[in-house]
Amino acid sequence: MPEIINMPRLSDTMEEGTVAKWFKKVGDSIKEGDILAEIETDKATMEFEAFYEGELLHIGVNEGETAPVDSLLAIIGEKDENISKYIDEPSKDSLSKKSDVKSENRVVKETKPITNINKNLEVINMPRLSDTMEEGVVASWNKKVGDIVKEGDILAEIETDKATMEFESFYSGHLIYIGVKEGESALVDSVLAIIGDKDTDVDEVLLSLNSSKESSTINESSNTTKKEESLKEKPKESEKPIKNIKSEIINNDRIFASPLAKKIATEKGIKISQVSGTGDNGRIIKRDIENFNSSNIVSKENSTLNREESLSEFANSQMRKAIAKRLSQSKFSAPHYYLGVEFDMENLISFRIQHNNSTDSKISFNDLIIKASAKALKLHPEVNSRWYDEKIVHFNHVHVGVAVAVDEGLVVPVVKFANEKSLLQIGELVKELAIRARSKKITPAEMDGSTFTISNLGMFGISEFTSIINQPNSAILSVGAIIQKPIVKEGKIVVGNTMKLTLACDHRSVDGATGSAFLKTLRNFIENPIGLLL
Repeated sequence: MPEIINMPRLSDTMEEGTVAKWFKKVGDSIKEGDILAEIETDKATMEFEAFYEGELLHIGVNEGETAPVDSLLAIIGEKDENISKYIDEPSKDSLSKKSDVKSENRVVKETKPITNINKNLEVINMPRLSDTMEEGVVASWNKKVGDIVKEGDILAEIETDKATMEFESFYSGHLIYIGVKEGESALVDSVLAIIGDKDTDVDEVLLSLNSSKESSTINESSNTTKKEESLKEKPKESEKPIKNIKSEIINNDRIFASPLAKKIATEKGIKISQVSGTGDNGRIIKRDIENFNSSNIVSKENSTLNREESLSEFANSQMRKAIAKRLSQSKFSAPHYYLGVEFDMENLISFRIQHNNSTDSKISFNDLIIKASAKALKLHPEVNSRWYDEKIVHFNHVHVGVAVAVDEGLVVPVVKFANEKSLLQIGELVKELAIRARSKKITPAEMDGSTFTISNLGMFGISEFTSIINQPNSAILSVGAIIQKPIVKEGKIVVGNTMKLTLACDHRSVDGATGSAFLKTLRNFIENPIGLLL
């Protein structure tokens, strides 16, 4: 029986998608995990991979064409298999009754055993909410088993490697099963929940899911085996230390507390991490804040003076795992080299003071560095580039990634077309993106597409440092603090202000002379800031 692949929902707001490129053509052999196509959504262009093996029998949406979510995208099956009935009747209803409907946000497995149990049954799998997401953590459930769910209702908040995002239901019915508890993680495509009639036999559904998986004749990879295991109900799984995060209150530095409790704690100046929760599963609620006594914390701290050795363990968050993976890949795949410079900041300091005194909106030194770098990059596309094994791409547009520290690590929002934006526009956008990043409201699209990255630790008093390249960029600029010190001007020693910057370059795409020329141009913009307005 052929596998029907529908247009996936690759973002939480996606209603239709455009096929930017097909990587396979009709007649090609497909393996699970192969990249089938690039699909352009309302937020970004993302790769879409195959979940089935066989031959590509039909392409339903050609390159450049747009189709609504769940419309026929492709068909995979056995060679010479008759698929005419699927092409002749491409409606959503007819296709969903004939085969598995699988998108990256949900998987509907309508196998015969499940259909016989209840035709209204819908199996919801862990969605892929970002292009790099491999697993997700359920931060909170907005519904509980037995609740009525309507299409469009927010089911849960899911923490990815980039942000915490709301996940809405695409179905209506009763929530009859939750497969991933609050605080637990699960692989993409593992069973997240089941929606159906309230009198459905859930045990029979789960058994049917397991049976249909075990009877599959497809050769499965180890990753597929992990996905199958996640479909099985394992009550003891929550007893493992890394899974039982919720019971420890702190999940990767996240505090489980009600919004009201957080609000009251902020108003009273209480560090919510010091409060013990008495709500369900140790959740911090209003009364915990109202009854909080800081003297208890002091006594606990004093009790540690007995000099006993101790340690604390925290499970790695999705973000921390993603950061570790990407930085390791960058450091060990791209040959880094570093170019250090020291700029005279006197003119830029004066320029900023005059600018801020003439307007209600203020700009930071970081905003000025972003603008100067963007203008320099436009003149040096060799640095504003990306390395491929078979080619080097020079970008004509300048999208500057700005590293922002958050509780669990680092994210890189992108200021797009930075060279075309005014200083005020850059300042306002950077502030907005930083706030959204720290509150985990930033979207994957707002962190996608950078051509160059800036990391600034000057506000922390760091005078000089080096960074690992944020791939697929070819370079990253590390910005230190402005330091007041004696310098030589016109043969005399005077007090001056300088700043050290370090450019890390990928030697495959940026030669030393190329990086040096970029820094020379950047120096001209920093030390003669009138050029930033031209």
